[in-house]
Amino acid sequence: MGWITGHLEAGLELFGGGGKSWQALKLLLKASGAESENTHEPTAQVVRADCMEAVSACWQQESLVHLLIAAAGSGRRMGADCNKLLLNLRGRPLLAWTLEAACAAENIRWIGVIGQPGDHDEIAPLLQGSPKPIAWIEGGSTRQESVERGLVALPGDAEHVLIHDGARCLVDPGLFDRCAAAVLAGDAVIAATPVTDTIKRVNGLGLITDTPDRAELWAAQTPQGFAVADLREGHAQARTLGWSVTDDASLFERLGWPVRVLDAGPANIKVTTPFDLTVAEAVLAQR
Repeated sequence: MGWITGHLEAGLELFGGGGKSWQALKLLLKASGAESENTHEPTAQVVRADCMEAVSACWQQESLVHLLIAAAGSGRRMGADCNKLLLNLRGRPLLAWTLEAACAAENIRWIGVIGQPGDHDEIAPLLQGSPKPIAWIEGGSTRQESVERGLVALPGDAEHVLIHDGARCLVDPGLFDRCAAAVLAGDAVIAATPVTDTIKRVNGLGLITDTPDRAELWAAQTPQGFAVADLREGHAQARTLGWSVTDDASLFERLGWPVRVLDAGPANIKVTTPFDLTVAEAVLAQR
């Protein structure tokens, strides 16, 4: 296909375009009749511009990640009789704030909300009218099972995924984008914050047994980002070996796979107790 093909091959190699993108562009070239080696022909000039736009569009799509939001929580520690993500926070359900931040993130292309069947009717209205595709996914009996179900429900072209707790409603869109950039660069990554308190290890009798070095301690948060194939493999191993974990990074740790921390700052709290809800109210009032 002449010089245009050569330029597209170079462009796709530069942008890391996949096979599907290349096949689509080859079809575009064939349909456009851009077979000529003569760069002065009007058709070739027009198709060159169209194809470079296509390269850019394909690259942008492949530079986006999918997001799974764990929204199957309870209100037990909150003292509520419903899912805490449905509690009112400045006139809106708590989950609405999380979704707003996710939709504002530039590097997220698709969102899956994992919840319990009993919450579907109340959560469904929050998913309507979104600027991005949002899917409802029925969760399992544990967070681990819910995330695994979310991975099964991802679109077929999903290569990178972020997992986020719906209760972290103060998350900044920029944090989603920073985590997405890290996972697209090849890292497994979690948002976290350095521990500021002195931590004590305590035995079953309530006696201190150790004081870990605070300089090495980080409080794990979300988003957590991974290659989809790797995270699926981690969950498959956990199911086979009977592992029970409270976050997805723990699967990678057990398998000896590296996970990088990304400083999330102080505001990315998980709303779990009435006090947390008061803090979230105060933070949102200042935004």
